[in-house]
Amino acid sequence: MSDWDKIVIKNIQTAPQPTEGYIRLSGPLERDNIVNGDGLRAVVWTQGCPNHCKGCQNPETWDFNGGFEVTTKEICERLAKFPGQNGVTFCGGEPFVQPKACKEIADWVRKNLGWNVWSFSGFTYEQIKAAGGDAWEFLKSLDALIDGPFILSQKDLSLRYRGSKNQRLLHLELGTGKILSQE
Repeated sequence: MSDWDKIVIKNIQTAPQPTEGYIRLSGPLERDNIVNGDGLRAVVWTQGCPNHCKGCQNPETWDFNGGFEVTTKEICERLAKFPGQNGVTFCGGEPFVQPKACKEIADWVRKNLGWNVWSFSGFTYEQIKAAGGDAWEFLKSLDALIDGPFILSQKDLSLRYRGSKNQRLLHLELGTGKILSQE
């Protein structure tokens, strides 16, 4: 494991956490989104990111003290009022630094709304797996992960759901996190 991977894993494991039962968001929930996954999707915009990718489209989401906290229960109640969605996507910021809250919402929408669940992450699948714990448990609740940091020198707007060539769209086996296919 590289020194960089060790730093990234530490960032995953030690990021500031919201109050128990809450999630820190950067803005309002979005619905009818067609660019952050297959079909019509709700989007949960998380706040806080240690990656600070050059050229990031959401630098206002980096500050761990920015945005606002809201209960995960309230998020679920609001998502239930979004008709016609077939999934939810977690964007950021960095969802994997709030894995417990994201997993709670992911599990609820799957069980109660029948939605599929996707997430973006500036961390790689391998880094999340190595970090283990709550981050790995959240990953195992996903149908798809778009992983890897945005790299400005590899920017490619022709890629589906991704901004740079290093990022991968991974379709996952629910409950195990096993990669089923990769784009």
